[in-house]
Amino acid sequence: MTSSLLPTDIEIDMVPDTMTWQHAIATAVKNIEVLASLLQLPVAALKKGQDAHQAFPLMVPMPYLQRIEKGNPNDPLLLQVLPDIRETDTISGYIKDPLAESDFTPQSALVHKYKSRLLVIASGSCAVNCRYCFRRHFPYADNQLSNDEWQNTLNYIERHSHINEVIFSGGDPLMQKDKQLAARIQSLETLPQIKRVRFHTRLPVVIPQRINAELVDWVNSTHLNIIMVWHINHPNEIDEAVIQAANTVRKAGVTLLNQGVILKGVNDTTAVQVALSERLFEAGILPYYMFTMDPVQGAAHFDVPLAQAQKLMGQVAAELPGYLVPKLAKEIPGQKAKTVLMPID
Repeated sequence: MTSSLLPTDIEIDMVPDTMTWQHAIATAVKNIEVLASLLQLPVAALKKGQDAHQAFPLMVPMPYLQRIEKGNPNDPLLLQVLPDIRETDTISGYIKDPLAESDFTPQSALVHKYKSRLLVIASGSCAVNCRYCFRRHFPYADNQLSNDEWQNTLNYIERHSHINEVIFSGGDPLMQKDKQLAARIQSLETLPQIKRVRFHTRLPVVIPQRINAELVDWVNSTHLNIIMVWHINHPNEIDEAVIQAANTVRKAGVTLLNQGVILKGVNDTTAVQVALSERLFEAGILPYYMFTMDPVQGAAHFDVPLAQAQKLMGQVAAELPGYLVPKLAKEIPGQKAKTVLMPID
């Protein structure tokens, strides 16, 4: 079965329990007409984003698609993945490299902005194409993490003794096979300065089946502290399968955090943000960061003004205990750390 041949509404409700994460990716919906059919939405309305789809293709796996409400063109999960004609607008201040990562790339597949942490572009692929992605224009073709580049990465870490944490990012680092991930974790274990390995990932949220026995095996086999920062923006993204996946990695000793992005029309209300934090905690995931959107070209329609974001998080803080309130933050190019913004009462 291919994504272009998914035929019926029944199909979306009958994803087999035995589906592997690789099969979920292979059969992801990449066609706007198919998406419209499965979600019982008018094709003409969705086809308005065809030019945006050509520039940054639609990709939605079935386990995520199941959580989108049929017949609702404003579903908050749908808005995150649906190509929009506004993506083709040219708006001043919204650029291809909003975090100036090219200025902090000492060698291929590395981003070194913060003193003790090194970010590795482990994969240029994702399980879903989020329309607000700040790396939607990133030159992944020039930043392939081959075996030679990985050895160069280890050499770079050895030359910079203050690096004690490696962050695997992308794309999505969990798009790599577990055998390869295990080997790279083992090689990091040979560097005595490394204490922690962090994974920034959305894959277990989009496809909970990614948390499998093979992943648990390499997590359990390392003495390094493993942190996973999942990317969840809305409480509807957390279904029972996601909760089960979260429980599995927590039992393996993984510290599990969440970072989200404030997106207009998706999660820019107090009720949604409060529900998100509550749902995260029920799943055993601690709210960590809630970012303002990076001004990337093609995503201006998602942006929420800083003052509005600060007021929103002030309202959230008034309703939740402190440990459930994520830090409101903005990443500013050239700063030595993320900039934490104070909520406004």
